Amino acid sequence: MDQKRLAEAVKNCLQAEHFAQRAEISIVLASDDYIRGLNRKYRGVDSPTDVLAFSQLEGEPIRADAGPLALGDVVISVETAKRQAAERGHAMADELDLLAVHGVLHLFGYDDETEAGGAEMRERESTILGRVEDGKAT
Repeated sequence: MDQKRLAEAVKNCLQAEHFAQRAEISIVLASDDYIRGLNRKYRGVDSPTDVLAFSQLEGEPIRADAGPLALGDVVISVETAKRQAAERGHAMADELDLLAVHGVLHLFGYDDETEAGGAEMRERESTILGRVEDGKAT
């Protein structure tokens, strides 16, 4: 797993969302069993999933001078990512980028539970990942 590449995808997502504040996002690469437990506990769904996002932006506002803003955690199932990459006919690194960006978009409030929300997320992902693939990441 290319950590630098994943960080670049996340950074491009933050830039695409015009988020200029210093921030922290943790990316957890997990097994299907681990993410299944999280999915069951927090969503009531007893099956693995590809990515889950846990926002830290709930509750009391955080002062801007308190250091980097902890946006949240993105948990990616490596096993599911590997299966999806094979099904979609692209590289594992591309799938991990997609799932990282998808998770970060959830941290920003995007929701793919509806058809319209899913279409909006896919459009944002394509735009952001196009920036990564075109080498426009900074």
